[in-house]
Amino acid sequence: MKILVVDIGGTNVKVYATAHLEPLKIPSGPKMTPEKMVKEVRQATAEWEYEVVSIGYPGPVVHGKPFHDPANLGPGWVGFDFEKAFGCPVKIVNDAAMQALGSYRGGRMLFLGLGTGLGSALIVDGVLEPTELAHLPYKHGKTFEDYVGVGALKRKGEKKWKKTVKDVVVQLKTALQTDYVVLGGGNSKRLTEVPQDVYLGDNSNAREGGFRLWRSEPEHKTLAAVGR
Repeated sequence: MKILVVDIGGTNVKVYATAHLEPLKIPSGPKMTPEKMVKEVRQATAEWEYEVVSIGYPGPVVHGKPFHDPANLGPGWVGFDFEKAFGCPVKIVNDAAMQALGSYRGGRMLFLGLGTGLGSALIVDGVLEPTELAHLPYKHGKTFEDYVGVGALKRKGEKKWKKTVKDVVVQLKTALQTDYVVLGGGNSKRLTEVPQDVYLGDNSNAREGGFRLWRSEPEHKTLAAVGR
């Protein structure tokens, strides 16, 4: 199966395909609507061959559809017909969930995306469960995202931010009883030391996650048997 993977971010839309593993980047931002995104992706990949599309969406996804518009992009995402726009079947998941799926190596895994905010997803024995841990209370009436998002990094400085990230990772790993944690997102690259059973991922894992979305159910189930 020939798959197109579209990883939507606040700065760039990264596009991959089965035969194009290096990302093609399309600038996004506050004026990026779904119509504009599809138009620019289709123009940029006019010579590519694909049968289906995977989309990593920067916001909550419920029953395979965006639940509300992204904070850093233009309007119109909720209710948009992506299959009609692309002219082929489309699967949509939260962007952190797509990275999580591409990072998964079996067992119970928690994925945390350290970017503008805090993305999260949990995979247990091959079953993907998107989560919204970012907005749970952490300290002094503020959320986990308030303490490890890019705002906290700018406000408190890198040294204090790193210390808080380690504490948050350990707390969430313990609470969810996971075997390991994978840290993704742009700011994960700032971490030089991580706790035991915590691993640094790579944003390119979104590509692999997009491919895995279209694997058959038996193949998807076998992911739980892959050693990490």
